[in-house]
Amino acid sequence: MKVRLSRSSSLWFFVFAALVVASGIGLRDPWPADEPRFVLAARQMLESGQWWFPQRGTELYADKPPMFIWLQALLLYCFGSIRISFLLPSVLSAMGVLWCTYDLSKRLYGVQTALIAAATLLVTIQFTYQMKRAQIDPLLLLFCTISAYGFLRHALLGPQPRWYYAGWLFAGLGIMTKGVGFLPLLMLLALWPMRRFGFNGLSEPGTTHGGKSALLGFLVMLVPIALWLVPMALQAYSGSDPALRAYANDLLFRQTGHRLVNAWHHHQPPYYFLEVIATAWLPFALALPWLLPRWKAAWHARDAKVWLPLAGGLLILLFFTLSTGKRDMYILPALPLIIWASAPFLPELITRPGLRRLSLGLALTLAGALCLAGLAALFGEPKFELKLEAERGLSAPADQVWMALSFIGGCAFLAAMWFWRRGSHAVFAALCTIWLGYGLFITPQLDGANSARDVMQKVRLHIGPNAQWAMLGWREQHLLQAQGTKPVLFGFKRAVLLQNTDALQWLRADPARWLFADRARLLHCVSERYPLTPFANTNRREWLLIHRDELPDDCQPMPAPSPTQ
Repeated sequence: MKVRLSRSSSLWFFVFAALVVASGIGLRDPWPADEPRFVLAARQMLESGQWWFPQRGTELYADKPPMFIWLQALLLYCFGSIRISFLLPSVLSAMGVLWCTYDLSKRLYGVQTALIAAATLLVTIQFTYQMKRAQIDPLLLLFCTISAYGFLRHALLGPQPRWYYAGWLFAGLGIMTKGVGFLPLLMLLALWPMRRFGFNGLSEPGTTHGGKSALLGFLVMLVPIALWLVPMALQAYSGSDPALRAYANDLLFRQTGHRLVNAWHHHQPPYYFLEVIATAWLPFALALPWLLPRWKAAWHARDAKVWLPLAGGLLILLFFTLSTGKRDMYILPALPLIIWASAPFLPELITRPGLRRLSLGLALTLAGALCLAGLAALFGEPKFELKLEAERGLSAPADQVWMALSFIGGCAFLAAMWFWRRGSHAVFAALCTIWLGYGLFITPQLDGANSARDVMQKVRLHIGPNAQWAMLGWREQHLLQAQGTKPVLFGFKRAVLLQNTDALQWLRADPARWLFADRARLLHCVSERYPLTPFANTNRREWLLIHRDELPDDCQPMPAPSPTQ
């Protein structure tokens, strides 16, 4: 059966895509691990007026360049509400990436293929999941995709020198967002040999030929980087503040080159990203067995329209496979490139009986699993329910969450069955229903526990509005949700023994003081004589709220493991 789509479908697709991605805005606060960190730094940036050196509490935050924090701060200033502003960068990034995917596919293959390619990206699980979170990766994906779009516009539809240099410019913005923003430049490593061996479909290079154009592109890339890096470095290295120099050294050296070559966490085996593709790239991954022979035929035909974006995506996969540190979202910039390489084959593939059956099976499996899980938790006490409620500090039983889950799963199942003869439509309808339901019904139910709003409200009610209090072993969401009297802080990455020493000295200095602490930080003070009953259990940790009179006299500062994210 042929899929028929017209140009008038484009507007409705993007309106619907915006609803899917943006569902839930205004209904929740930032969630760990990363969202509260960036929002907190953005809020402190606005409050302090210090735009060059982001802060987390009392310490400088050097893990990432400030581009994403700047954008968060700007949107917070414009809207005045964290709940509204903090998810907007991800929504805007998602729409920009979808537009680039659609537009290039339309120029190469027509509107029908373009809409199928964009719809495939929209329902790829990793894409939508990341776009509904306020992390740095959606913005990185946007800049990488625009950069790759510019290079492909020039190489396949050119010569268009302006798009060629725009590719370099957005690579620079990507580097300012996250150090690996140069990833689209890997595609140029494939472009030059393709020109040398006469691949079909490549346009004439025009004025962008040879080393001079590459050097000029490199200088264009450096312009936005220099606008930030030069003023920051001058302040850091010309002044007398050692904290600023430590910030610059950490950001420019330890968090970039050293982290890529010798990562100190997130170690995974070399085949890790194959597992990510097989699971997080569903349902697109279902088409790979049919795509491989078509990519092989395109290689023999020397088809640059297929193999230039495919080579760029494969080089990104190779780059992160060779890195010692691996996380699933690292390969996200490769996804639009590989979908561009798949676009000419998708209209025919989605009509294949085998792929249609697999797509329908996936849709029914996901929807049925959600519905059954919700019903099992409502009418029983399965292990996953008890574990989730205990780790997240949900009020047990959390019936509203499970009712919403079973309702969403049921709706997704019905949506899939409505299109049961067309597997691609079924999986699209089911996944969009799930994402809409997740944003509108699930996240509001989980927000109080996940954002630490509930526990911080409980702290304020317990100690009163004018109490002196401090936090030890805190996470970013606690400081973000701390309202009224600001808590005393003893550091975040500072040596644990020093934090513990200062916290206990501070608490003992005044009988009216309170300490909110990660129980692991004071585990050596807990005994049968001094039980220190947990005040709350949330975000996979037990938290204590200790009054000065409750602190054991023999409790001394001792080192403890630093809290993990």
